Amino acid sequence: MTPLTVMLVAAEASGDDRGAGLMQALKRRLGEGVRFVGVGGARMAAEGLDSPFDISELSVLGLLEGLMAYPKVVKRADETAALAAREKPDVAVLIDSWGFTLRVAQRLRRQDPGLLLVKYVGPQVWASRPGRAKVLSGAFDHLLTIHKFDAPIFEATGLPTTFVGNSALSLDFSRADMSVGEGGQPILLVLPGSRPSEIKNVLPPFEDAVRILRQKRPDLRVLVPAAPTVAEAVKARVAGWPFRAEVLEGEPAKLGAMKSATVALACSGTVTTELALAGCPMVVGYRLGRVTYAILKRLIRTPYITLFNIAAQEFVAPELVQDDCNGETLADAVEARLADPALRQRQIARQFEALDKMGRGGPDPSEAAAETVLKLVDARAAR
Repeated sequence: MTPLTVMLVAAEASGDDRGAGLMQALKRRLGEGVRFVGVGGARMAAEGLDSPFDISELSVLGLLEGLMAYPKVVKRADETAALAAREKPDVAVLIDSWGFTLRVAQRLRRQDPGLLLVKYVGPQVWASRPGRAKVLSGAFDHLLTIHKFDAPIFEATGLPTTFVGNSALSLDFSRADMSVGEGGQPILLVLPGSRPSEIKNVLPPFEDAVRILRQKRPDLRVLVPAAPTVAEAVKARVAGWPFRAEVLEGEPAKLGAMKSATVALACSGTVTTELALAGCPMVVGYRLGRVTYAILKRLIRTPYITLFNIAAQEFVAPELVQDDCNGETLADAVEARLADPALRQRQIARQFEALDKMGRGGPDPSEAAAETVLKLVDARAAR
């Protein structure tokens, strides 16, 4: 019997995690009856995907950065479409990464109008640029969404949508390496992001904050988990810090650090949900290029950038954005939590309440996504 050929395309760390989870779920169902082609990172490679290029070069954020990277994005989209033409997948699942996956979808549609195209994670049209919902509807056959409130928005444009849940809410901490937290010192966990632009814009003010905190607290232990997409850049930057910090690589070490940390200083993104699940209070920081921020500020329709803050409709974790994302302000917010165990416990409790609103404890999203993909494939074959 010919195995089902599934094309998966992920262009950044969070998408790589979701892609790996989907691969595992499909293999549990189909065993040797499935093969994978496409684009992904280290976690998808561990599940057997042979990516034709390193996805770190596609992890760009910001309007100017995107314009500068555009020729490379187009080239990689062309290469991805060429891979599909050679491998002839039965279904293509394109994960997150709006700009890149849209261009891939457009190319796949042109070269094979009958190919089943599934988008896994839609653009956050409830926060900005609602017109993207209509664009998505014209490019894909089905959307797998991680937010309950997405379905009505996209279905109104004619795009069939299935809520599968957020894989970050099903994070398995049984794999955590708890030895990274040994020693008894207070631990500050520094998570500077997974994109090169985040390392450029966010890590410097985080470094300034840590320097201030270490001057006040010489015993503070600093752990810096590095996403695979930016590991070398993070290690190079941290090596130049005038104080000791430990760079961690690999999922078990990161999870162990999240469970052990006293407080985290985190770049906005999927990692904030993971930290909340681990019961770690945090301060969230983010910076963009000035021109990009000035444009996006006019487009954003929500005061929050952190998902559990959006769910709670309040600043459960403080968000220090752009000019507020500076060493002194970040350090003050972190110090307040280091100094006050009761504040930490109140924040942890409120984070858990927000996670419950997001669907914590629900069905495994990877399993739900795999089930939906296979139903779509069967329905297409029955036509």
